[in-house]
Amino acid sequence: MRHVIHLDADAFYAAVEQRDAPSLRGKPIAVGHGANRGVVMTASYEARAFGVRSAMPAGEALRRCPELIFVPPRMDAYRHASEAIFAVYRSYTDLVEPLAFDEAFLDVTEAKRGPSAALELAEAIRSEVRSATGLVVSAGVSYGKFLAKLASAEAKPDGVFEIRREEAERFLQDLPVRRIHGVGPRTADRLAHMGIETAGALADADPTMLEATFGKIGRDVWTLARGVDDRPVQPNRERKSVSSETTFDVDRVGLMPLLAALPAVAQATARRAKRAGVRGSVVVVKVKDAAHRVTTRQRRLAAPVGEAEAIEAVAAELLATRVPLERPIRLLGVGITGLVEGEPVQPGLFDEKDTALVEGEPELG
Repeated sequence: MRHVIHLDADAFYAAVEQRDAPSLRGKPIAVGHGANRGVVMTASYEARAFGVRSAMPAGEALRRCPELIFVPPRMDAYRHASEAIFAVYRSYTDLVEPLAFDEAFLDVTEAKRGPSAALELAEAIRSEVRSATGLVVSAGVSYGKFLAKLASAEAKPDGVFEIRREEAERFLQDLPVRRIHGVGPRTADRLAHMGIETAGALADADPTMLEATFGKIGRDVWTLARGVDDRPVQPNRERKSVSSETTFDVDRVGLMPLLAALPAVAQATARRAKRAGVRGSVVVVKVKDAAHRVTTRQRRLAAPVGEAEAIEAVAAELLATRVPLERPIRLLGVGITGLVEGEPVQPGLFDEKDTALVEGEPELG
C-alpha cells in the first residue's frame, strides 16, 4: 500500500508577512493591492473570520472587514520560504510533486528517514518545517493523492488528518461532487440535473453512461468517487500552461483599449515561457467583465510559439473575432498551453481545427 501525504501551508503569503512583521501578528491582513481595483491574493485566518477570501475584490474585502490591513506582495520572500519548505520535504523523500509555492504531494512509502507510520511521519515533517521556517503546514495522509488532499482540507488549520483505506467509502459517501478532482461547476450542475450530488451517488452510477455523457472524465471521476486513485506522485510534474494577466484600474470598453493593453500582457507571458524554457501550441485569451463573468477563447497553432510578438498576434486575432466585448472588461489575461520544450519559433499557419469556444470557468482536468 502506498502512503501519500498532501502538505499545504496555512495562509502561506499572509503567514510569511506575519512572520516577518511581528506587528501584523494576530491582525486581519490580506496580501494584495488594496487600492482601486485590487484583489485579495491570500487572507490571514483573522481576516477569514470576517469572510475575506482569496480572489475577492479589495472593496468587498474592506466592506466585510473595515480593519483589514492590505500588505503588498513580496514574491521573493515567498519564493525563499517555499525553497526552505521544499528542502525539508525532499530530505524525507525524492518523490515530491510540487503543486504551488506552498503545496505538494509526497510519496513516503519508502521514506529516507523518520517514523515508519505515515501519520507520525507527517507530524515529524510539520514540526521540522515549523522549526526551519517559522511557518505552519497542514497535512493530509492517505493511500492516494485525491484522498490525501481531501484529508489536508480537513486538517486545516495547523493539523493532520488521515483517511485510511477502510474509511474511504464512509468518508466519500456524502462528499459533494464538486469536491472531486475533475468536476468543475458546469459538470457539477449537469450531474445535479441527473440526480447525482454526492460522491456516493456518483459511485453508484453506471460508468458507461457517465463516459457516454462526459467522455473520459466521466469514468475518471466515477473511479475517484469509489476511492480508487492509482495516480503516482510525479516529482518532475510537467507544467501545463504559462500565462499572465492584468486587472485594469478602470474598466476597458471595446476592442481598441484592450489591444492597447495586450502587448504588455503578452510580453509578460513570453518572459515566463522563456524562463521555463517552453513554447506553446495553443494561445489562450481570458477576459473578466465588470460582473466578474469570465470568458476564455483559445486557438491551436500549426507550430508552437513563445515570442511575445507571436503570442500577441494570435491573442489580438482572438480578441477581435472571438471574444464578446459588449460589457466593460476589468481583466485581461493571455497564456499558452500545449507546451513543448525548446526555443520559441515564429508561428506558422493556424491549425484548421480551432478549439471550441468555452465560456465560464474551465473544468479541472
